[in-house]
Amino acid sequence: MKKTGWLLLIASVFVLAGCGVNALPSKDPWYAQHYFIMQDFERNLYRGLTDNGRLEFQKVYWAERAPAAKAEFDKRVAYCVEAFRRENASQPWNTDRGRVYILNGRPASVEHAQNDNWAMQSGRGSAMTGAAGVDARAGEDIQANTLEVWSYPYAQYLVAYAFAFQAPNKWKAVTSTSGGARFIGELETQSRTMTWAPKDPEGYARKLEELKTIL
Repeated sequence: MKKTGWLLLIASVFVLAGCGVNALPSKDPWYAQHYFIMQDFERNLYRGLTDNGRLEFQKVYWAERAPAAKAEFDKRVAYCVEAFRRENASQPWNTDRGRVYILNGRPASVEHAQNDNWAMQSGRGSAMTGAAGVDARAGEDIQANTLEVWSYPYAQYLVAYAFAFQAPNKWKAVTSTSGGARFIGELETQSRTMTWAPKDPEGYARKLEELKTIL
């Protein structure tokens, strides 16, 4: 499907997505911040650990990953703090757009639908690049934009995330009947298993198992 085709479909038919952001952890700041990039087995193990075990998990998690991965993570979190603080002042990354940004990084392009006529204006990622983009988004006129679409390349496809504005200051993930959302799961799995992969998966798994014995 051509890009213009899925944009029109998103503009005409969309349903609230069950992305589960409202059910994400919030009382444990570290877990809330890392939840998006963790794999299921890591989440399950973390939840079953003692308080001391969780503190050790946090140390092991980044010790087993490349420094470049930690630097990239910190960079994405810093962006979320500036860009999405209107939605969640205490945990800006714990928002629908924050979740996607931390997991997948800067989108290749950003599209906006404005007012009620769904006129598309292409940002081509300009709102996501550097300090200028952060400043622009921090002061964005959220009343003027009613739909925001982020696109990411995946294999030979273009994967699209759509966010609809909900008064007074929320942007909620939505799904559409367009083909742009078809490979979201595959893209997210790729991000978790490649961008955020440990250096030695087997050694990492053994160290996590040892954490279960910490009281």
